Amino acid sequence: MATNRSKAKVITLPAPAGRRVRAKEKEKEKESPLREKEAGRKLAREDSETDMLRRWFDQKGVRKVKLGGVDVDGVWRGKYVSLEKFFSACTSGLGFCDVVFGWDIADELLDNTKVTGWHTGYPDGHCRVDISSGRIIPWEPDTVAFLLDFVKADGSPFAPSPRQLLRKMGQRARDMGFLPRFGAEYEFFLFEETPRSLREKRWRDLTPLTPGMFGYSWLRTSLNAPLVHALMDGCRNFGVELEGFHTETGPGVFEAAIRYDDLEKAADKAVLFKTVVKELCARHGLMACFMAKVDGKLPGCSGHIHQSLWTLKGERNVFHNPDARDGMSATMRHYIGGLLRLMPELTALYWPTVNSYKRSVENTWAPVTVSWGWENRTTAVRVVGDSGNAMRIEYRQTGADMNAYLGMAASLAAGLWGIEHEVEPPEACSGNAYASRGAPLPRSLKEAVALLKGSKRMKQLLGEEFVDHYVRTREWEVRQYERAVTDWELERYLELI
Repeated sequence: MATNRSKAKVITLPAPAGRRVRAKEKEKEKESPLREKEAGRKLAREDSETDMLRRWFDQKGVRKVKLGGVDVDGVWRGKYVSLEKFFSACTSGLGFCDVVFGWDIADELLDNTKVTGWHTGYPDGHCRVDISSGRIIPWEPDTVAFLLDFVKADGSPFAPSPRQLLRKMGQRARDMGFLPRFGAEYEFFLFEETPRSLREKRWRDLTPLTPGMFGYSWLRTSLNAPLVHALMDGCRNFGVELEGFHTETGPGVFEAAIRYDDLEKAADKAVLFKTVVKELCARHGLMACFMAKVDGKLPGCSGHIHQSLWTLKGERNVFHNPDARDGMSATMRHYIGGLLRLMPELTALYWPTVNSYKRSVENTWAPVTVSWGWENRTTAVRVVGDSGNAMRIEYRQTGADMNAYLGMAASLAAGLWGIEHEVEPPEACSGNAYASRGAPLPRSLKEAVALLKGSKRMKQLLGEEFVDHYVRTREWEVRQYERAVTDWELERYLELI
């Protein structure tokens, strides 16, 4: 099931080196009675890895390194570093101001956090370079990008980090005997705008790349072939292979389906995809928008998550049972049961912004109820495929504004919980879920955050430290919205009230 990268300019360490890196990280977690001897061996391994990386860089003409990680809002935070700084970071880690967990998407400092703030002085947090994530940036060919993991001073995972939560859930799946395989697909608007023109227009009356409603248009993609090919080729060469790319219903709206992979790689690809699109579109004088709802008169933008569980070696899809009448295994049925049962409590992770909830409107391709069905696009959970390789779940609640690490981690956690507790789902919806009696999903971020905050189950599943920090960031987001005076209010009340 591995992605074909024969033409890609993605650079990864040879497998033996990758195994040595993982072995080294495991060694850090153990205390050895032969400390001096182990220290010598460790130093030898680090020297060997450094030498291999230097040769790798020399072969590809690398002169700079870009390091980055994703914050709670799913925004990339990073920096360019010199080669000397990078090799030092590979050996001893890297400091990164922990304010990235103490401010919001607009860099406004939060006033309610525990993990950092004025009370801590905003010190440097600790980061570890994920060497296995290295890849040449095709549009910056002398630069290689690596992902960072936020850790504590002792090297253990930093709980508020979205990528660490994902890894935690991935390990939980493997401990239960499953290999999770996921894939994301995104819808997004393309505007003929720049960051400056957006502000000059006050975010109104933006010019879309293409006019009108024209989903699955052969013509529109051909008319914009240079851009489409640049995006597809750029993604492939950056190690984010797309299985499909087409127009969606709406002016300037496109959809891309990212090829599935094992959980951790799939999540990395999903969060990298957004920045690839934004960076390449900027080079074409365009701006990509992944808001859940840009225009109240148009459908919103989805960020669906395809998911399945396999045997640990990836040999068999355990969601499929050829002896069952419908081909669905008990494992898949219970996984769906968990997704549905925990959906309201986890909505704050699936719908992380105030705007997310504007997408959930009847008859607009987004779910409004806790529901599931076979090949049913009106439900929150859609079962797709009927063969051993293809059978999977499309989780349709999530929008394009999701943090993929959190969306994937949360849905996996819910599904595994359902398997553990053998949760049976309700009857599948065979018709219009908008007209069904399914339980309604939370209607606002404030409502969803209250459900998450009051859930003991979520603190057990995701970890109390993560839930506490995440809830605080969403409560801040709600407060900012409640204080804002919107254009709708001004237009409605300013003159006539």
